[in-house]
Amino acid sequence: MHPKDLSIQDFSYDLPDERIARYPVAERDLSKLLIYQDATITTDVYRSLPTILPSDTLLIFNNTKVVEARLYFHKPTGGIIEIFCLEPDDRYADVTSAMMQKQKVYWKCLIGGAKKWKEGLLSLSFDFKGKKVEVFAERSESIQDAFIIVFHWNEPDLSFADILHHAGNLPLPPYMDRDVEDADKERYQ
Repeated sequence: MHPKDLSIQDFSYDLPDERIARYPVAERDLSKLLIYQDATITTDVYRSLPTILPSDTLLIFNNTKVVEARLYFHKPTGGIIEIFCLEPDDRYADVTSAMMQKQKVYWKCLIGGAKKWKEGLLSLSFDFKGKKVEVFAERSESIQDAFIIVFHWNEPDLSFADILHHAGNLPLPPYMDRDVEDADKERYQ
């Protein structure tokens, strides 16, 4: 089947609330594993993976981390606007160069409450090594299903990666229906 023939309805199904894992199991290798083999679906746990995979299997380990890409800004009126950073603007060659920008960066974002933020600067602040760092967000343009946001901040030594690390939140999926906790920084990875 070609992707253009897919519909979002093909992926709709009932998922009872009690079946949603809000926290990972304490022993990660006891996480459930779905196995499709010889047109049969079974389940097991990750601890069993060495007995399930053929001996000549190539394993590639992914050590990437989830970026703290959800930022909560304040409107001058006191309201909160959530900005979720998706990817760097096209003016950057790659994610790394955008993340290393200092004092100003352009980013493609989703905005929670976009209708409540028509114009003007949003701000957030945090303490870094005894200094108050102020970060500002300004809408630059609307693009298909997203916005280009210009972020700028007052601390010249901090990169955008630093800003996200110190001021951002992990983007837990909405179906988890809980706030981010300190343990998530390690456990959600």
